[in-house]
Amino acid sequence: MKRREFLTSITALGVASTIPVVTQAEVINGGQPWEPGQVKTPPSPPRQGGLQYLTQHEFDTVGAIAERFIPADETSLSGKEAGCATFIDRQLAGDYGNAVAIYRLGKFVKGTPEQGPQSPLTPAQRYRLGLAALDKAVQQQYGKDFISLSGEQQDKVLTALENVTLDLGEEVETKVFFELLLQNVREGFLSDPIYGGNKEMTSWKMIGFPGARYDFRDLLPKKGQKLNIIPTSLIDNQL
Repeated sequence: MKRREFLTSITALGVASTIPVVTQAEVINGGQPWEPGQVKTPPSPPRQGGLQYLTQHEFDTVGAIAERFIPADETSLSGKEAGCATFIDRQLAGDYGNAVAIYRLGKFVKGTPEQGPQSPLTPAQRYRLGLAALDKAVQQQYGKDFISLSGEQQDKVLTALENVTLDLGEEVETKVFFELLLQNVREGFLSDPIYGGNKEMTSWKMIGFPGARYDFRDLLPKKGQKLNIIPTSLIDNQL
C-alpha cells in the first residue's frame, strides 16, 4: 500500500426548501469579535494512561496491523510507532465506538455495498468479535496468533482479509472488518495528536500539512519562498 493513497470522500447535503429564511441577522462592526490565536473551545484530550477499551492482546494485534498497513520509512514513523492503536482504543471507548450517531434498532436487511453495513453491531463490538475471529482463523492455519506471525505472513493474512479469502465465521463480515481496520488506522495516522495518534505530527510533516494554525497572515509576504511550516497541534494551543 502506498502511504499517500488515502481515500477521501465528500457527502453532499441537500437543503430542504421548507427551512425558514432568516430575515434578521446580527451585524458585527469594528473588527473581529475574538482574539487571534485564542482557542475558546478546544476538544478535551482523552484520558491519559492505560487502555480504555481494548485488552492488551487486542491492542498489540491492532498495533501489528497498523505496522503492516503503514510501515516506517525515511519519510515518517510507522502506523504502530505513530500511535494508531492508541487512537483506535480511545475512539472505541467513546461515542464512535458505541455508535451513538447510528441507527441500530432494526430491522436489518443486507443492502448493497453503497448502503454500507446493515448491522446492530457497534464499531467496538466489531473489533472485539473481529480480532478474536482473526486469531482463531490464524491459529487454524499457522498454529499461532496474528502477532506471532512474521511480517510476510501477516501481509498474507491481511491480503486474504481484503480479498475475503480468509473466513472469519458467521459473526464477522470479513470485508467490513478489514475496511474498518484500514479506515481507523488511516484516521489515527492523520489525526491531530491530541487524540492519541500521529505521534510527533509525523504524517503532517510527511505531507506538508500545517495543522491547527489560526491563520497564515505571517506567511503572506513570503510569496515564492520555501515556507518550512512547522505543524501545530491542538495540544500546542492548550499549553
